[in-house]
Amino acid sequence: MKTMLENAKAAKARVCNLTCEEKNEALIAMAEALTAHEEAILAANARDLEAAAGSVSPVMLDRLRLTPDRISAMARGIREVAALPDPVGEILEEHTRPDGLNIRKVAVPMGVIAIIYESRPNVTSDAAALALKSGNVCVLRGGKEAFRSANAIVEALREGLTRQGIPEAAVNLVQDTSRASAEALMTANGYIDLLIPRGGAGLINACLRTATVPCIATGTGICHVYVEKTADLDMALAIVENAKTSRPSVCNAEEVLLVDRAIAPEFLPMLLGRIGGKVELRLDEEAQAIIPGTPAGEKDFDTEFLDYILAVKCVENVEEAVAHISAHSTGHSEAIVTRSPEAERYFTANVDSAAVYVNASTRFTDGGEFGLGCEMGISTQKLHARGPMGLRELTTYKYIVHGSGHIR
Repeated sequence: MKTMLENAKAAKARVCNLTCEEKNEALIAMAEALTAHEEAILAANARDLEAAAGSVSPVMLDRLRLTPDRISAMARGIREVAALPDPVGEILEEHTRPDGLNIRKVAVPMGVIAIIYESRPNVTSDAAALALKSGNVCVLRGGKEAFRSANAIVEALREGLTRQGIPEAAVNLVQDTSRASAEALMTANGYIDLLIPRGGAGLINACLRTATVPCIATGTGICHVYVEKTADLDMALAIVENAKTSRPSVCNAEEVLLVDRAIAPEFLPMLLGRIGGKVELRLDEEAQAIIPGTPAGEKDFDTEFLDYILAVKCVENVEEAVAHISAHSTGHSEAIVTRSPEAERYFTANVDSAAVYVNASTRFTDGGEFGLGCEMGISTQKLHARGPMGLRELTTYKYIVHGSGHIR
């Protein structure tokens, strides 16, 4: 670990001074190498899947699984990052003082970014691409379930880097998947400029408790959809179905449905007919009186299920819906389905989450869907970065001040 961190730190000066053209050429080479090594990556992933079978849920196995289409999508994501504007060197603000002193606020790379993540192999290529384009070195520490896959991906990416004359230490993968290696990154002061944990509540809380290096928490997603009494019910059904079932194992999937009492007798039977065959509905007492389902337990409105499970609650109005979200949300993504401008205004003004939707699914909280190419994670905190973290969020800034012999 120490050798890896020293090599990463040594590569920082070279990487942060790469031109936009050099970075883009390297990213294209990385995408080409990823595609060229598809067979080896799929073979490594097959070993990961075999080892994980029986110990994780089917939806988590799907999260781990790679296919030719998913590898093609990873390569496409890298190329999309190459096509994005380079944030490094951007003048964020500029002004000249009355005495002639010129002050510029300029975007610069963070330096060495460590990412601790769990069992999604595509995070490996996304993180490496975003780090390089923003002028940063990355140190990746994946979960043990996906280690073989991540290792094969990093080997391919490094081949692309070296082909362009960039040190392979620009992209690093920690070989030890024990808790000790994660804790070592959390306390690698002097080596790590920013730590980003990306995973479940256990991982994120461990980082927040232990980290002595700067840390941005990418939070868990207890995401809500609220169907307000004026909603188009067919639209609401489509949004709820998409938010819950399109990919339930991801952090932007819906976990809680709130329904106005005024429309619950009509809407809940429609919901049951639409998704009741594949989603377990965990109902509060009012909803149980309308449709059959599992009684909601004490913790069901505070759980990120990451599965085909949906907690359902009836509320009186938008004020009660917002109050419930304020009490139970993790600050990730919330949606309202409504035709009322007043309800929309109240909801968007008072829901304090990173992404707030009106008549759209929470599944859009994603770097690619936001036009960022891909993402390093979804930040649910408020300092420095919030929501999908793209290139700009992986830079900091410094002031460059020009004078002509100015003294104070």
